[in-house]
Amino acid sequence: MVIGVIVIVLIALASIFSLDSDGYEVTKSTITREPLPAGSVHETAYYTDTLDWISRSNTLEEGMKNFYKKTGIQPYLYIADSLNGNPTPTDADAEAFAHKLYDELFTDEAHLLVLFVENDMGYRIWYLTGSQAKTIFDAEAGDILIDYFDRYYSSDLTDEEYFSTVFDKTAERMMTVTKSPWVNVAFVALGVLLVIILFIWWNKAKEKKLKEAEETRRILETPIDNLAEDEAEKRAKKYE
Repeated sequence: MVIGVIVIVLIALASIFSLDSDGYEVTKSTITREPLPAGSVHETAYYTDTLDWISRSNTLEEGMKNFYKKTGIQPYLYIADSLNGNPTPTDADAEAFAHKLYDELFTDEAHLLVLFVENDMGYRIWYLTGSQAKTIFDAEAGDILIDYFDRYYSSDLTDEEYFSTVFDKTAERMMTVTKSPWVNVAFVALGVLLVIILFIWWNKAKEKKLKEAEETRRILETPIDNLAEDEAEKRAKKYE
C-alpha cells in the first residue's frame, strides 16, 4: 500500500510540473486585471490576411472574440510577409507602420493591433495598444502574448487554430493571477500525509485485533487444568 501511495504522489507531481514542460515557459500573470467597460470598443473586423492563409474565418475569430469578451479589448491581427514592402522591418519601422494602420482602422483607444510578419527569414511579432487598452494590456500581458505565439508556432494546429488559440490562451492567462504550482504540491503533500496516518492507524488496529484473536485462540486451546486459577474461574464464569 505504501508503494501505491508513492506512485500516486509521483503521478500527481508529474502532472503539476508538466504544465509548461514543452520547452516554453509562459510569463506568469502577477496582477489582477479587470476588463474594460462595455462600450469602450467600436467593434470592427478582426483581421487582415495579405497572404491568404485564412480560409475559415470563424475558427480564427472564435479565439479573438473570446479575448474581446474576457478583456474588453478587441484584438486585430495583421498577417503579412513584409511591411511597406520591407521583409526585414526594424522595430522603428514596425512601430511607424502600426501607428498609421491603427489610425486607419480604428476610432477608439480600446483595440489591440498585432502585426505578424513571416517570410523565409522567420517570423516577427509586434503589437500596439490604444491608450485605454494599455491600462489592461501592459508589458506583462504583451510578454504573455508573445510567449504563446512562440509556444504554439511549431504545433500541428492549422493557421486559423494557431492564431485563435494564441488569443484565447493569452486572455485566459492575463486575466487570472497565475498560482504557484507549489500550492498544489502542498495540497498533495497534505493528502499523502493523511493517507499515511490513516494507514498507520489501520495497520496498528489490525495488529491489535490479530493479537487479541491469537490470545483468544491460545486460551481456548489450552487445557483448563493448565490455566491459572483466576483465569480458569474467569473462563468458567464467561461460559456459564
